[in-house]
Amino acid sequence: MGYETQRLYLTLSTPALARPVTAFYRRNRTFLRPFEPRRDEEFFTVKAQKRCLAQEAKMARRDECYRFYLSRKEEPARIIGMVGLNSVVRGAFQSSFVGYKMDQRYLCQGYMTEALRRLVDIAFHDLLLHRLEANIMPRNIPSLRVAEKVGFRSEGLSPRYLQVDGVWEDHLHMVLLNEREPE
Repeated sequence: MGYETQRLYLTLSTPALARPVTAFYRRNRTFLRPFEPRRDEEFFTVKAQKRCLAQEAKMARRDECYRFYLSRKEEPARIIGMVGLNSVVRGAFQSSFVGYKMDQRYLCQGYMTEALRRLVDIAFHDLLLHRLEANIMPRNIPSLRVAEKVGFRSEGLSPRYLQVDGVWEDHLHMVLLNEREPE
């Protein structure tokens, strides 16, 4: 299952993506380190990524998490990033946490803004979620700019919110609400 934008394909997690996803993580290992949990060596193997992608696909079937891997239309076999809806909660909450990451080579070209806008559209129109939350370290200015361009607004600072690269980091709690009336 996939979606597209003007310049991108968004492909839902599948073990078939293991090789290009592994290549993405290997290329961006040093770049992503300050923004992610610590990763062991096995994480950077095709075998480990195949397991992760299979788990992500299973969670999508259970309506718990949706991860989309990004590729440019002119180079569909090369993964350049990811956008995801994590920890989907239904019932009265209808909410999810948003996550995203981009290949260092493709920064500042509007790809992530384009992908995040499409993810919001999927979340609000296809999945009928009401609230999206993104937690971003205050020093991650490019990520904050992307969230703000898409319409996320700060609800405040969460001290020592997530452990990133072995350190408990403060995060700005960014939120976007679906203004459509429920059906």
